[in-house]
Amino acid sequence: MSLTLRTISREQHLAYIQSLPAASHMQVPAWADVKAEWRSENLGWFDERTGELVGVGLVLYRQLPKIKRYLAYLPEGPVINWFAPNLDDWIQPMLAHLKQQGAFSVKMGPPVVIRRWDATSIKKGIQDPDVKRLRDIEADFIEPRAFEVADKLRRMGWQQGEDGGAGFGDVQPRYVFQVPLANRSLEEVHKNFNQLWRRNIKKAEKAGVEVVQGGYHDLEEWQRLYEITAVRDHFRPRPLGYFQRMWSALNTEDPNRMRLYFARHNGVNLAAATMLVVGGHVWYSYGASDNIGREVRPSNAMQWRMLRDAYALGATVYDLRGISDSLDETDHLFGLIQFKVGTGGEAAEYLGEWDFPLNKLLHKALDIYMSRR
Repeated sequence: MSLTLRTISREQHLAYIQSLPAASHMQVPAWADVKAEWRSENLGWFDERTGELVGVGLVLYRQLPKIKRYLAYLPEGPVINWFAPNLDDWIQPMLAHLKQQGAFSVKMGPPVVIRRWDATSIKKGIQDPDVKRLRDIEADFIEPRAFEVADKLRRMGWQQGEDGGAGFGDVQPRYVFQVPLANRSLEEVHKNFNQLWRRNIKKAEKAGVEVVQGGYHDLEEWQRLYEITAVRDHFRPRPLGYFQRMWSALNTEDPNRMRLYFARHNGVNLAAATMLVVGGHVWYSYGASDNIGREVRPSNAMQWRMLRDAYALGATVYDLRGISDSLDETDHLFGLIQFKVGTGGEAAEYLGEWDFPLNKLLHKALDIYMSRR
């Protein structure tokens, strides 16, 4: 297939995303409005023979201080056929185009899974003193084509970026935790939860915890819980304006794109979470909880409700987003993987983020600048 690449309208981009079973929420046109400090562009790949749109990419451009050169970023994209034998024909025109736009470096995140580990294997790994990382455990599923993609990218001159850890900061997570929903009943999903999760869901029910959906006007209450969480977990919270912009941008594009949930007890909100929906892929994207009321297990109740809602929407996967690949109990992120493993889902390793320096000198300067921040 011979391809041509050109800038497309947001409408074309959205229509293409809507024709797919799923795509990353960072590759929908409205994500550009969420990332308002970046300039954006919608790219389309066309089959020359039929004129049909066969791939899209949302590019975010961040200008370097003082000069008109840009870092071009395609988070969890582009949305193309990554297993195409002629991957070069997809990628090279994109690089040429981005260079023309003034990009000195390109960063992208191929949405390609390499390996998966199910919860049982991970639990065994946690109990084994010789196992320190996910990779020390034999994978339950391996995608051989993913290794070919990585080889092709290396041969083209792409460099594999640093691991994104659990997806805190501006790098997308390389390891995520997902609960597969396709061809499974809700009973099966619930049965797969570990004993602690099932017990906690029951405990919350008995205590009368209710889980409700909120709207734009509830984002201030979300922010209150989120900032409590940030202090407790030592991270820098995003401002309220970010979530307001996210809500407006994503739900203007599709009224069901972003949801907000609260778990409350005796009228007091104890936990909250945001959920994102693109086709059959549903993400739990941000979570927050108070320091009080933890004994009634609001977070478990909320996750179970969100998972049931995802199922009702016809989702094929409920994605709990980033985890660290460390299985060391002394690691500060270990609690996160432990919490997510309890859902009985599976850990997935993506190809991670890749960089292409179009201007080696500026790319190096950016690396130095980023490492000092």
